[in-house]
Amino acid sequence: MRKYTSLLAVGFLALCLGLTIPMQMASSKNSDQGGLVPVKQLAQYQSEMERLQLEKDGAIEQLRNYEERIAQIEKENSEDDTILAGLMEDLDRYKMLAGLLDVYGPGLMITLDDPPVLPGADYDKYSEIMTHFELLLGLVNRLKEAGAEAIAVNGHRVVTLTEIVLAGDNVNVNSKPTAPPYKITAIGDPDTLESAITIKYGIISVIKDYSIQVNIEKKDELVINRYNGVTNFRFAQPVSADRTSNG
Repeated sequence: MRKYTSLLAVGFLALCLGLTIPMQMASSKNSDQGGLVPVKQLAQYQSEMERLQLEKDGAIEQLRNYEERIAQIEKENSEDDTILAGLMEDLDRYKMLAGLLDVYGPGLMITLDDPPVLPGADYDKYSEIMTHFELLLGLVNRLKEAGAEAIAVNGHRVVTLTEIVLAGDNVNVNSKPTAPPYKITAIGDPDTLESAITIKYGIISVIKDYSIQVNIEKKDELVINRYNGVTNFRFAQPVSADRTSNG
């Protein structure tokens, strides 16, 4: 009876977990009307944005509390059940692959920054990194190919749906505006990762061709936080056991 009660609790908390963040994100999305904003309304909009950010932060904190409770219940039920314990290990692996867990391990810390501004130079010149933002994407892809198990750009976890795109005067990562300097953290074998990106005529060589400053550090331990965004599937659905794939 205790086992069924705990499983019901897991289901309830998982439901709460699934509902909390989407509701907060929907609230934030509905408040963004786009277009030009009159100066007299900027303060009002800024206050509204701050309120929505606080709500989102609170929802994320609540999500973490739910997950801690679920983990506790899962542990209590898995201690006496070898099969369930194995399933929990598989679940953690899938969460790591999806970027839904904080992770740590050895790897590289790569810092990219614009060339120093020389005396008499044009201060209105665009950032080299911003102008060639696709180099960030190229570096991330090369690290993935080299076996990086977790990557973050300026603290934003890179997952399957992560986009690195130019948006106005900013480079957006996971829909969040970012600016130089860029710190790319990658967990994996430090020697393998370094060799992959510093190979002759490789991605680091291309980056340096634009006079972008590059600093690469090997680290015994890096911490990369989980992905905190929300993924909403509008079209894709899981294939049920009685339904065959259309290919």
